[in-house]
Amino acid sequence: MSDFRFTRPDGFPPIVKNLIIINALVFIAQLTLANRFPITEWFMLWPIMPDQLHKLLVESGALETGQQFKPYQIVTHMFSHSPSTFFHILFNMFTLWMFGRVLENVWGGERFLFFYLASGLGAAALHLGMQYVRCEELLSFFQVNNYKAIQENIGAISPALGASGAVMGVMAAFAYLFPNTELFIMFIPVPVKAKWAMLGLAAIDLFGGVTSITGDNIAHFAHLGGAITGFLLVYFWNKTNRRSLY
Repeated sequence: MSDFRFTRPDGFPPIVKNLIIINALVFIAQLTLANRFPITEWFMLWPIMPDQLHKLLVESGALETGQQFKPYQIVTHMFSHSPSTFFHILFNMFTLWMFGRVLENVWGGERFLFFYLASGLGAAALHLGMQYVRCEELLSFFQVNNYKAIQENIGAISPALGASGAVMGVMAAFAYLFPNTELFIMFIPVPVKAKWAMLGLAAIDLFGGVTSITGDNIAHFAHLGGAITGFLLVYFWNKTNRRSLY
């Protein structure tokens, strides 16, 4: 006699639900306590830079003394969003719910939470690494008084915040596990398979990361870091433990 049992997928599993609640509570704190505490400034991920560059930027007025990297920001930036626009947190949380609930139902809460946090840390690592390289270049421009190059590369000191890196990891894992799932994407009149949508997003971030576009304030390498980490994790799990993955 078969022992098969049907389990209805949870439309709002606990880890996804609690991640969204935490992000929402932090966002509310950012909005309501901004006049008393610089929560956003504390939580965002500031770049790692040479001490000499930080000193020069403070002296020039481009940075304040306290605006610098602290290790806890590697985690806190994943749970804070831009307080100037509701769309930032709305898009990230909707995407987390849309794809993350599927993965949590497949993997279980413990594995999904590990995956989500690992993707966020991978996003931070690549973002910080690329910013450090750019900060080294910025320091060399200061040393030769190349003011035009300084202005063009001042984006190297821009801090990052948001769950986008971790969410990109979630999207990469979904595209790997369910590559032919058809998605309806805003402004595209036909459905797009998940694998092509993910490759398209990665290509856009790669282009945005290696080019300098005026007004672009997206942390493209954080997105790529999250996507790469998510892909490598799910690829490794699939290779080593395929039965439990599915």
